[in-house]
Amino acid sequence: FPDVNLLNNAVRLRIQGCPFLPGGVHLCEVQSHLVVLLITGQTVHRLVLPHPARMYRSELITESQMQSVFTDIGKVNFRDPANYYVIPSVPGLASNSVASAAWLSSEGEALFALPSASGGIFVLKLPPHDVPGTVSVVELKQSSVVQRFLTGWMPTAIRGDCGPSDLPISLSVHCLDHDAFLFALCQDHKLRMWSYKDQMCLMVADLLEFMPVSRDLRLAAGTGHRLRLAFSQSLGLYLGVYMHAPKRGQFCVFQLVSTESNRYSLDHISSLFSSQETLVDFALTSAEIWALWHNEENQTVVKYINFEQNVAGQWNQVFVQPLPEEEVTVRHDQDPRETYLEYLFTPGRFTNAAIQKALQIFSQGTETHMDLTWDELKKEVTLAVENEFQGSVTEYECSLEEFWQLQVEFWSKLYACCLQYQEALSRPLALHLNPYTNMVCLLKKGSLSFLVPCSLVDHLYLLSNEHLLTEDDAAIFDDLEMSRDVVCLVQCLRLIGESISMEMAFIMEMACSRLQPPEKAAEQILEDLIANDTENVMEDIHSKLQEIRNPIHAIGVLIREMDYETDADMERAHHLNMRMNLSQLYGSGTAVNVVCWGVCKIATIRFLICRDLLILQQLLLRLEDPMVLGGGQLFQSQQDLLHRTSPLLLSYYLIRWASQCLASDVPVDTLESNLQHLSVLELADTTALTPHKLVSGPQTIVELFFQEVARKHIISRLFLQPNTSLAETSLNWPHLITAIVADFLPLLWPSNPSFLFPECLMGSCQYTQLQEYIRLLQPWCHVNMGSCCFMMGRCYLVMGEGHKVRPRCCLRGRLLSFEAN
Repeated sequence: FPDVNLLNNAVRLRIQGCPFLPGGVHLCEVQSHLVVLLITGQTVHRLVLPHPARMYRSELITESQMQSVFTDIGKVNFRDPANYYVIPSVPGLASNSVASAAWLSSEGEALFALPSASGGIFVLKLPPHDVPGTVSVVELKQSSVVQRFLTGWMPTAIRGDCGPSDLPISLSVHCLDHDAFLFALCQDHKLRMWSYKDQMCLMVADLLEFMPVSRDLRLAAGTGHRLRLAFSQSLGLYLGVYMHAPKRGQFCVFQLVSTESNRYSLDHISSLFSSQETLVDFALTSAEIWALWHNEENQTVVKYINFEQNVAGQWNQVFVQPLPEEEVTVRHDQDPRETYLEYLFTPGRFTNAAIQKALQIFSQGTETHMDLTWDELKKEVTLAVENEFQGSVTEYECSLEEFWQLQVEFWSKLYACCLQYQEALSRPLALHLNPYTNMVCLLKKGSLSFLVPCSLVDHLYLLSNEHLLTEDDAAIFDDLEMSRDVVCLVQCLRLIGESISMEMAFIMEMACSRLQPPEKAAEQILEDLIANDTENVMEDIHSKLQEIRNPIHAIGVLIREMDYETDADMERAHHLNMRMNLSQLYGSGTAVNVVCWGVCKIATIRFLICRDLLILQQLLLRLEDPMVLGGGQLFQSQQDLLHRTSPLLLSYYLIRWASQCLASDVPVDTLESNLQHLSVLELADTTALTPHKLVSGPQTIVELFFQEVARKHIISRLFLQPNTSLAETSLNWPHLITAIVADFLPLLWPSNPSFLFPECLMGSCQYTQLQEYIRLLQPWCHVNMGSCCFMMGRCYLVMGEGHKVRPRCCLRGRLLSFEAN
């Protein structure tokens, strides 16, 4: 289906007196319906929803939004006898297990598997939703003789107080055409496999055989074990088991093997040890394990590993979005209100929900602030703090210093509330892995986080030294020695970056904002680093530099990896009418946000890399050591690299700024008038720019550009051009998001001939933002200079500053009548 905005796409279900079991929500898709199976501690439910294919014909979808399948869920009767059943007291639900599984049979029956109070599993079966019938209950339990044979050695601690030894702790199901295999990971550390159709236990495997076992572990009940399944059409069924043990844990991956006469066994693929962090959830594919943890500081840790290729058993780190800073630094020359508002409402830092909840607590619950737009919320926050401030100030007179201090105090109080709720709402609760697209998401309370691939340069910079595998990560280029040089170079940059204080970082930020040379700022930061080097960091950097065979070449390679400059002018986007299923691809608000936030993350990291690289280059110039500079390489070569790094840093600074700069909400009639004016000048690409109403949430000018212009251009190039890499491939998430971001960055790159981004800003009436964009661009970028002058002149005219305009300019080869002074 096209990627569109879904209306009414979230629902909160609460069944009175019946809390849901963990993982007790299962979604099943059939040809005509979507079926949601729900399991609570007392009941099971079936919700039958319309299938999107029946609601809309995909070839007719041309709008940017459509109703979701949850739109009419309020009409559903959750106590409908045909779709609801109370769990019977016999055999009864086990009190000390929250395992469950649910599935649809090939005949449309809804089946719910639950741990039995007497041990084993019982299965509730509801007849198809459109066929009358009765509910049946089947208990899957081994005979007493077999049970005694299999578990007779188990101590009474497991057979007694903790319940039956074969009590399932984790349940998973694999559906076949006319049967279902139920897998039960039990507290006696055994994995049991059942055939539902035959009601037989087909396999029992003692998982302690695959891990180092102590007597204490063997005697303890395995209440922390987890089980996941992954199916591949070519490779078959994989089972991933997490075996929990005190202060350690282990993943075991198996492949199900069938033998003659309906016998099954497990083929052990891999064993992977994990650290002492607390496992929250994990997901399995036929090649990888993704795991979500909480560490000792209760922080979120996400890791993944390819269990087939990673012989060393080294987990890969996922760099999760950090929480905002605990405190906001307000300088005495800054207005506390403006500083805090800018920090709170910078896109991507705090969610609307977190600020609304904090505002309610800050106002002591006197008002409810729900469903406010971003601008409305900003006004409410300002009003709430000012009311609190005025209500607490009893003195008629106070000094400017006291006034400033009181403002900081009240704003910091609100900020602390926002931070508390942001932390609670951004805490991941589970992992979701889509096996068809390989998309991995973190599920949070009311939101989703999408995991996107990290580029090689960013990966090396973000990765701490203790996680850097020399053999794996050093082989990043065909030339092994050059690979090691680049790794050592990035480690030097990390040493610099970790030593830079907030005050030092501010020097570079202000230099870029005030159009001052970044090289001078880097030189000043280096002097501060040397003056405050109490931990001999400079000595460590110098020592690491000695390991680099050719520093000049390594710096050049790193710069080329980060440079998106191209000589070719980007072609205009082709119409997508020939492929209607592509016309809306990545067109929803969520997709736009993910792509543009990915660009912002890259720009943020690359800005830091370039900053640290400039500082390192200033250090190399100071050293003037022929051994370090690579056997007497020319001083001029180092100077040339310095002047290549500076525009690179400014380019990423500009893209980062644009990624956080909010677009203005412009009335439709103003947009239409603007487009008509531009079309008279033959400047408006009316096929790309259409009057639109901005969404209620904050939209940045980069998101506006991607949504209105860049997306169509990128999708056209990726899918409709001959001999393109994605033309014949499926919509694989890691490949597609990487390709889209890689195509998007050149469209934003300031020194490329393409001028689509500023043109989009002009066509969308974003004149204030366009004016600041050109101000940041003009002193150092010498591409499209005439176009920039024309646009600045246009900005002056629209903003009522016509006296700053002088005649004659050229835009895209056409003579026009004015330009900026």
